Amino acid sequence: MHSLEIIGAGYGRTGTTSLKQALEILGYPCYHMEEVAKRHAGGHIQHWDDKFSGKQGMPWDTLFEGFTATVDFPACSFYRELMEAYPDARVLLSVRDAEGWWKSFSALMRTSATTRYFFFIPPMRRFYAMTRKLQQYVFGGPLEKEAYIRRYEAHNAEVKGAVPADRLLVYDVKQGWRPLCAWLGKPVPEVPFPHANAGMDDVKAKIRDGAIQFFLGPFGRRP
Repeated sequence: MHSLEIIGAGYGRTGTTSLKQALEILGYPCYHMEEVAKRHAGGHIQHWDDKFSGKQGMPWDTLFEGFTATVDFPACSFYRELMEAYPDARVLLSVRDAEGWWKSFSALMRTSATTRYFFFIPPMRRFYAMTRKLQQYVFGGPLEKEAYIRRYEAHNAEVKGAVPADRLLVYDVKQGWRPLCAWLGKPVPEVPFPHANAGMDDVKAKIRDGAIQFFLGPFGRRP
């Protein structure tokens, strides 16, 4: 059975899609918000919904079966629990400038709200409800720039204060391969560092494609 080796503590929209791809190139299958939707038939949406609703305990080993790393929401919200569950894992805090993060994250939230148009598809309805609970759990309220930036900066400071320095890498994807590979003891790959900066058109396409897969149900291809 695989065990987590890397716990991503950085919020979504800090280059986590690029980071997921980079970690997978380095040999670390990586759990990301996209995996929650893909694995809805395995109960992933419901497990995270329960967690954001206050339910104690999570089947971490079951959720992360086949993965050795996490990045992005929702797992980053529980990095402390994951540190306890996987005491040998390192913690990777992905960061970016606060203004850039807010611009990207707020655009994502407004775009992802379009999933409500697919409420006739039960998994899409559950996924939307889970992401609203995540937003409330993490930020405590509706989109508001100053409050969200304060929470983003406070989270980053909390991680830096909570994680021992020898277990933590604070990382901006603009730094590329070298600091990440040095931290992991891996050679630098002979391929460019991924730049998967998904714009809102890409996000809309993923929502549309996800709705199609959900609608197809057992006939859709999904892990």
